Amino acid sequence: MPENAVVTLRYGPYESCGLVEHRTHRLQGLRIVLMADGHDIILEEIPDWNIVELIVNGENVFHCNIKDLDFGGDGLLDPLCEEAKKAVLNAY
Repeated sequence: MPENAVVTLRYGPYESCGLVEHRTHRLQGLRIVLMADGHDIILEEIPDWNIVELIVNGENVFHCNIKDLDFGGDGLLDPLCEEAKKAVLNAY
């Protein structure tokens, strides 16, 4: 995949403190890791609960449970962020 890809980060709502809402706090590290590689990130809310998907060139290259991502931070110590980074780099 060429550098500076456009990555659509689709995310669903999740429950926290008794409220189900779309929140980006758990996406912070993932966004930082991908932006550090030079990719452009487009955030897109989806109705599916607890889902994170990375779309590159119309292809779903990575997905996980949003609650498995670390809350806040820079994503450098989160193994899911590293896995997502590799998936975007290997996308066609």
